[in-house]
Amino acid sequence: MMAKFRKKPVVIEAVQFEHLMTCEELYGVFGIPYTVGQEPKPYPFRFADRSVYMVTPGGETKASVGDWIIRGVRGEYYPCKPDIFEATYERVIYETEDAASG
Repeated sequence: MMAKFRKKPVVIEAVQFEHLMTCEELYGVFGIPYTVGQEPKPYPFRFADRSVYMVTPGGETKASVGDWIIRGVRGEYYPCKPDIFEATYERVIYETEDAASG
């Protein structure tokens, strides 16, 4: 008989890639220092053809406009399509956020 398993709840950080997002903005969202010509090495993100490319554990992959860019539990980055993101993740609201919005 096959056993059943539930995915452990894991909190991740993510941002939805927007059409006019700059490299500086994307680095800033994840708290990565960015100065033109002095980007951290290895570079976590590369912009080309209105997309952002990132090195994932499985190799380089592309996020298109509307995709979510996730920083995983080991600090790795990977893209996620909006429908998969919505089915897999829900927003975490901490008490400090709740108090600020109320």
